[in-house]
Amino acid sequence: MELIEKIKKNAQANPQRIVLPEGTEERTLKAADIALEQKLVKELVILGDEKKIKEMVVEFGLKNIDKAILIDPVNNPRKEYFANMLYELRKTKGVDLDKAFKLVEDPLYLAVLLIKAGEVDGELAGADNATGDVLRPALQIVKTRPGISSVSGAFMMVLPKKNYGDDGVLVFADCAVTPDATVQQLAEVAVVSAETAKNIACIKEPRVAMLSFSTKGSAKHEKVDRVVEATRIAREMAPDLKIDGELQADAAIVPSVAKKKAPGSDVAGNANVLIFPSLETGNIAYKLVQRIGDVEAVGPVLQGMAAPINDLSRGCSVDDIVNMIAVTVNQAAANKK
Repeated sequence: MELIEKIKKNAQANPQRIVLPEGTEERTLKAADIALEQKLVKELVILGDEKKIKEMVVEFGLKNIDKAILIDPVNNPRKEYFANMLYELRKTKGVDLDKAFKLVEDPLYLAVLLIKAGEVDGELAGADNATGDVLRPALQIVKTRPGISSVSGAFMMVLPKKNYGDDGVLVFADCAVTPDATVQQLAEVAVVSAETAKNIACIKEPRVAMLSFSTKGSAKHEKVDRVVEATRIAREMAPDLKIDGELQADAAIVPSVAKKKAPGSDVAGNANVLIFPSLETGNIAYKLVQRIGDVEAVGPVLQGMAAPINDLSRGCSVDDIVNMIAVTVNQAAANKK
């Protein structure tokens, strides 16, 4: 069974409540129709101009949107409730009641308030909004989870030849969010990426490699020292996690190279979670692997939030959105374990 099929099957077995703030975006609405048809969600809340959504439903011949809950943020009968909630949460940050009333008309703010109120379990957006616009209200209202100081983005790389990783699946991080991660944050990325591997990528035993241009002291540099220190911190954070570093990429995934460069390592040569030393290296690597290797890249899966909030590429397809709805459901289900 391919990874996406596994993710969808898990979503169907443990459906959750998901909100889509971009309800008047064509691909999002079509994806919502498919997600409802495939029973990937327990409940789907779609935000946007209700009249326009219903017109689009007719225009595109969508058959399942009537199963969703439609909320028009501008004409929301509960606007006062959410404005007061936002005011209480942000009054020390300069948000007065008038501003709160204005902000709750923004679907991206209303979506995270629905999460904060416990009325939905996760959010997916980004088809029509920049990453910064999606994350800003999320970080203000939902925030990061306890013990995690930043958000990171992981990609699940599905290799057609299945010659590396766990049945051909590797998790790459951080490839999407934090440009200048501290050593502490790099360690946090390692820990949450292992959770993503287990909860989303269906990897039973995450084996985390902290990547560098050095393997076990083969090079001396402060950038190598950062990776070594991040590995130490990650081990303290998750003592049961199989993690090793610093490792070069070939030492991390090629058994024959690992025997020479990192003998005795329980990760080297068999890593299925690759943690890159910086956002630039992670982003470059996943795109090169995706294009040159004809590899499917599923994500980014945003990690570290107190509730699952995922960001789409604005160039995403309908299928991409359906897949990420299923991913978000899996994250939400894992949060409840």
